[in-house]
Amino acid sequence: MPATLDSDSAAVVVVDMQNGFCKPDGALYAPGSEAVIEPVVDLVERARDAGAQVVYTRDVHPPGQFDGNHYYDEFERWGEHVVAGSWEAELVDELDVRDDDLVVEKHTYDAFHETQLDGWLSARGVDDLAVCGTLANVCVLHTAGSAGLRDYRPVLVEDAIGAIEEDHREYALEHADWLFGEVEQQDDVTFA
Repeated sequence: MPATLDSDSAAVVVVDMQNGFCKPDGALYAPGSEAVIEPVVDLVERARDAGAQVVYTRDVHPPGQFDGNHYYDEFERWGEHVVAGSWEAELVDELDVRDDDLVVEKHTYDAFHETQLDGWLSARGVDDLAVCGTLANVCVLHTAGSAGLRDYRPVLVEDAIGAIEEDHREYALEHADWLFGEVEQQDDVTFA
């Protein structure tokens, strides 16, 4: 069933389309992440042309972020990645980031956790989110789930979401559709 989003109360949330995930020299490069750069760019252009807000998230880790943590340590799980100030932490050049877009710097999988995202969206009357980016079963899933718990309408744009493995993407999208959001192909997402 197609999803129509009111441009006056909608935003596209582009999750972690960064060099470290989307480019072959990145520590956590996944071909599936690189493959969705063009669909993400197209979705952003359509949303922007319709007057919707645009948000980009960047997963950024200060070098000592996990030192002394009790349990949560992404460097132990994934190896060092997207370290603050590095090329890996930068958004891919193909994205047209503008001054009136929000760029959220986050330090966990969830773009709402200890960031300005919720307040920024609320201040602009945003209710509906078209969520795209990478990785499907990590930051996309956790950000979209967190949005749903905050009473936003998360619409995950299936063909603009990257993953390491196709079954990871399928799991994440099925889980999101079942539990807290909607999953649509880009052609079925309309900004009115």
